[in-house]
Amino acid sequence: MDRLTIQVGSYEVNCSILYESGLAWIVDPGQEGDRIAGLIEGKGLVPAAILLTHAHFDHISGIPALKKRFPDLPVYVHPADMPMFGHPMNQYPGEYASIGVPENLKDVADLPSVLPSVSVIETPGHTPGGVCYHFPQDALLLSGDTLFAGSIGRTDFPGGSMARMVESLRLLTALPDGTLVIPGHGPHTTIAAEKRSNPYLV
Repeated sequence: MDRLTIQVGSYEVNCSILYESGLAWIVDPGQEGDRIAGLIEGKGLVPAAILLTHAHFDHISGIPALKKRFPDLPVYVHPADMPMFGHPMNQYPGEYASIGVPENLKDVADLPSVLPSVSVIETPGHTPGGVCYHFPQDALLLSGDTLFAGSIGRTDFPGGSMARMVESLRLLTALPDGTLVIPGHGPHTTIAAEKRSNPYLV
């Protein structure tokens, strides 16, 4: 599977576009939906779905522009994060307005039936419904705001839990050392590098 990762919005979310066989999957379109759509169309791809690692405003605000271009595009998210859509606390007025509840919202547990190459790892802690997307054949992990290079996601937001984060990190450290990690923000890393130097994993 091929991949393109760009930074979107003032929070510089790492939005990944995964593609193969003419289809594209958009992970965490945090802003700049028109730019994302343009990149997909420029490669002659057809968008298949939006995948969310979690539903914080800085990871979802590009959805309306994408849905305007591709109305039937499904949005996969963990059910525990679905109440965050349209919630007045889940916005940053001005640049990140509330987007409401997208149509064609789907349970991320159903994703492997349409994208067999992915393993969905439930990683609550940053949010109740946080997930990571593991692609074993590509040695790739999209970790959202669970694991960063040298750090981890905050757990002091509503719905966060340090105890659950610890359990989630334990799942990630069991992945192969050579796994490339693309976090929700910041530079790429590997599982081996984080096990060696991340203070939350050492």
